[in-house]
Amino acid sequence: MGVLMFEDGKTIRVGLIGYGYAGKTFHAPLIQSVAGLELTMVGSSKRETVLADVPGADVCSNMEAVATHPEVDLLVIASPNESHYPLAVAALHAGKHVVVDKPFTVKLADARSLVELAEERGQLLSVFHNRRWDSEVLATKAIVQSGVLGEISHFETHIDRFRPQVRKRWRENAGPGAGLWFDLGPHLIDQAVQLFGLPETIDASFAVLRKGGETDDWAHVQLNYKSLRVILHTSLLVSGGQPRSVLHGTLGSWAKFGADVQERQLVAGLRPGSPGFGEDPEPGILYEGATGKQTRIPAPAANQANYYIGIREAMWGRQPNPVPPEQASAVMAMLDTSFQSGASGRVLPLELTDKEQAAFASSAC
Repeated sequence: MGVLMFEDGKTIRVGLIGYGYAGKTFHAPLIQSVAGLELTMVGSSKRETVLADVPGADVCSNMEAVATHPEVDLLVIASPNESHYPLAVAALHAGKHVVVDKPFTVKLADARSLVELAEERGQLLSVFHNRRWDSEVLATKAIVQSGVLGEISHFETHIDRFRPQVRKRWRENAGPGAGLWFDLGPHLIDQAVQLFGLPETIDASFAVLRKGGETDDWAHVQLNYKSLRVILHTSLLVSGGQPRSVLHGTLGSWAKFGADVQERQLVAGLRPGSPGFGEDPEPGILYEGATGKQTRIPAPAANQANYYIGIREAMWGRQPNPVPPEQASAVMAMLDTSFQSGASGRVLPLELTDKEQAAFASSAC
């Protein structure tokens, strides 16, 4: 069954569950910036904080009540990872279209179950892989597609931070869905498969390097393709000094320093459409293979609100889902395989469903 489309042009009433960092920083302002979406209900215990940002919203501390509320058309789930699956199930059974923040779920089987349920019920289900609309990611994709590097042999991308002190929060406490790789791995994996498709095998290593740490704070994952190696790396003990993304090919190399600016702009209160929003001051650097000559290439302007514009257009029946759930469950399968690889110390093949494989048949550069 295909997705049962929402009435074209009709305002989509959005319910948001969770008003922690992700809900407040990303989802609420991005939703509010998109014409045709109206943030009408927020599931949170932070009533005053929500109303200061979303005047007139109905604030409810009962999350399942928000997920099933009759006046919500699209439910956005930005609560802790363990809650993603049960809230999405409740919302789909209540006839809602659903967006889930990454990671999709904690268990791979749950992700695949949600994909099947949404298909059976004819409802839109999508995962917030917002970094597809980051300047760094767009710049990398443009370089790959240009062919200027020839045949790509190596891609390496980092999301590193400097947080030497362990903090008391659910992401850093021992438990299902916690840890650095669960948090940032989906971003890195999704970027790789958008560029190059699905790998053949995965070789992963994880560590807890900070004193008092309870969950992984260092991850190094290698994706093996027939004639390409991809390195995905993240650490909480890096203060800078290296590029975020690197490409090497038969004609030269390319590097991008500096992170996308949207997160810190959103934290500072800047909104999509404001002057300078999403404009990255750090160009990529192209290195000519034979001479090493450097050419600075400006990064494309970026706007993560394009994700929610895509959701609106998909619900109105104008274009496909910007992040199909089968792609998100394939990312979860790679996340699951990487954890198995790290625990066993073995290089492991990637096992996907036919629909997950098909979801990337034409998406890669």
